[in-house]
Amino acid sequence: MAFGFLESSESYLNLMLIVFLIVPFSFMMFAMPYIIKKIKENGHVVRDMYKKTMPEVPTNGGLPILIVAIFSLSILTLFYAKNITPINYTIIVVVVLFALFGLLDDLVNIGRPAKLILLYYCSYPLIPFVTTTFILFPLIGSVDLSIIYLQFIIPTYVPVVANLVNMHSGLNGLAPGLSLIVLATLVFKAYFFGNMYNALFIVCLTGAVAAYFWFEKYPSRIFWGNVGALSIGAAIGCMIVTQGFIISGFIMLIPHTVNFLLYVYWRLNTRKYPMAKFGKERDDGTVEVPNPLTLKWVLPYYFRMTERTSGYCMYGVTTLFCMIGLFYPG
Repeated sequence: MAFGFLESSESYLNLMLIVFLIVPFSFMMFAMPYIIKKIKENGHVVRDMYKKTMPEVPTNGGLPILIVAIFSLSILTLFYAKNITPINYTIIVVVVLFALFGLLDDLVNIGRPAKLILLYYCSYPLIPFVTTTFILFPLIGSVDLSIIYLQFIIPTYVPVVANLVNMHSGLNGLAPGLSLIVLATLVFKAYFFGNMYNALFIVCLTGAVAAYFWFEKYPSRIFWGNVGALSIGAAIGCMIVTQGFIISGFIMLIPHTVNFLLYVYWRLNTRKYPMAKFGKERDDGTVEVPNPLTLKWVLPYYFRMTERTSGYCMYGVTTLFCMIGLFYPG
């Protein structure tokens, strides 16, 4: 528990952050083998389209991530109640709403336009808790966007990020791995430039995603589904807008944005590039993709490489932009 001078000391904060990472990480590592087994037994599986044999893999692994993160925060409230600010609980509400939409999308596929419109309003609970409306623009400096930030940027930024995360996926471990890199970078940036007490739920979520990634990395034993992509994407968006990392967050997500722009170009040229959702595995284990119009397909389209190597390349690209975003001031 917190006592006296330790509450404001750097060592106390460091110890607290370690606890908020380790507790959900440990729960996930312990629970995931059992969860994977039960999901498979109940028939909630999808085909792994990038394998020649197309094995059945359990899905909706994003739900355990969210449950473990919330459960961990609840347990830690017993010891750190004074340190957990109200905004953490508001972020939970927003992330859970996005998770419910993800679950609905897995069941009935409501489509991206409807998703963007409906999810716009799911971000509204964040507005009263935003501590800054200033954005540091390159060459211009710090600008107070006031009502524009509150009524437009916040409710737009979060669902856009969630959908960008959802779209930049497909390979084993790709979306969780990229999300883990972005989350870890945002937590690290908040440690030096933001308010960590407003991000304790995100720290718990980062610990849970780190453990989960062990099970979805190549070869995947589980997929997190739309429920995972939308909820974790929403958490990334919440972290960015509540900490005021709008520009640096955009920089970190440039690969996701490029992936989206490639997709838009593809949709505008479907006569030349017919729609296709997956690639396939060749006899030599390399990936055959139909075109270079999603970011994960660019390198396999021009060079023979395995699914694992392609995923590692995507991790490298996102890590590069996260490092740039980390050192961007503000």
